[in-house]
Amino acid sequence: MTAPDAGATPDDAPEEAPLPRLGLREPLGDVIDDEDELARACAEISLAYGPIGLDAERASGYRYSQRAYLVQVRREGAGTFLIDPTAFDDLTDLGEAFGEAEWILHAATQDLPCLAEVGLRPTALFDTELAGRLLNLPRVGLAGLVEHYLHMSLAKEFSAADWSTRPLPEPWLEYAALDVEVLVELRNLVEADLERTGKLPWALEEFEALLTFTGPAERSEPWRRTSGIHKARGRRALAVVRSLWQTRDRIAQQRDVTPGRILPDSAILELAMSPPQDLSQLRASRPMRGRGPRRFLDEWHAAIEEALSLDEADLPSAGQRHDGPPPPRAWAEKNPAAAGRLQRAKAVVVELAEQYDLPSENLVSPGFIRQLAWEPPSVIDSDTVGEALTELGARRWQIGLVAGPVSQALRE
Repeated sequence: MTAPDAGATPDDAPEEAPLPRLGLREPLGDVIDDEDELARACAEISLAYGPIGLDAERASGYRYSQRAYLVQVRREGAGTFLIDPTAFDDLTDLGEAFGEAEWILHAATQDLPCLAEVGLRPTALFDTELAGRLLNLPRVGLAGLVEHYLHMSLAKEFSAADWSTRPLPEPWLEYAALDVEVLVELRNLVEADLERTGKLPWALEEFEALLTFTGPAERSEPWRRTSGIHKARGRRALAVVRSLWQTRDRIAQQRDVTPGRILPDSAILELAMSPPQDLSQLRASRPMRGRGPRRFLDEWHAAIEEALSLDEADLPSAGQRHDGPPPPRAWAEKNPAAAGRLQRAKAVVVELAEQYDLPSENLVSPGFIRQLAWEPPSVIDSDTVGEALTELGARRWQIGLVAGPVSQALRE
């Protein structure tokens, strides 16, 4: 018998072979950017069959707008098409070519608004990312699902690229095409798991709700999301933050540049905590040392001057106004009964999520539970809680699972 290697341990295991890399099945055509090419693509797509894999690339982190700078389409029998939406007034002809076919999207809420902006709206869709969440998979990104179901690796090195670049580099185009390459296969495998686990009706209800999704709700005071705003002490400092933020937002929108590239949040906070007294002091300040911020020196100075000259009555409040309940950390002092209801209801939701093998936030929105705990129905039972959840926007399947147990937790 051969003696064991002195350096080996019982826990040693051979390294797993790397997964094969997903590649394109056919050569990639040129980016479609004229009417004749688009008409030919629409004709091929309309004559093809089955659902349509669809994706869009934006320039988040580079541009103010969330417009699509590339649209990727794949359909069996037609292949993959890369379309430059900025070359056309809209893509309604493409939408007509899709007809009533189901769209397959990954993380649909990211792409639906920018697709609607160019005239593309689905009549049926399947969201592979949302389906992965309902299946409680550990990784629901596209690369994670491709590994889980297809046992292949998917490169994501250009996910944060500036897709407004023209011309787009060839490696970026291949990366973009791969995002729709296997969406049909992935959809079918995910659907089989949903059916096996009894979750397909839940998913179909979620997908139907996405058909009317137009984008996240606008915040009443978006400037309060400035990173590090808690360091701004006093209402006057908050006024400077607000004024600089609004000025930066206006400039960023006019130039279609992401706001952080015009003036970083850290610079806004520094100027708010120690406002310069005049233009020369502002020019010499650390936030103005970069060439970018200095281009708008007069605008920053005017914004600071405006904030410093406000009457006390016009200064922003120290705390953010809330349309709904206050932050839960304040409940124990402001409303101990509500704090108790929230604690019990959250525990019930966690238990139900484990029982149904779901992330708790997909079982029911945490915001809905906070709203119910803070202001429950005058008569608490499964019917009234179900009605309240319906008004808040919960799905029928969610209400069916949580209304009874949550109403009991609220009553105790």
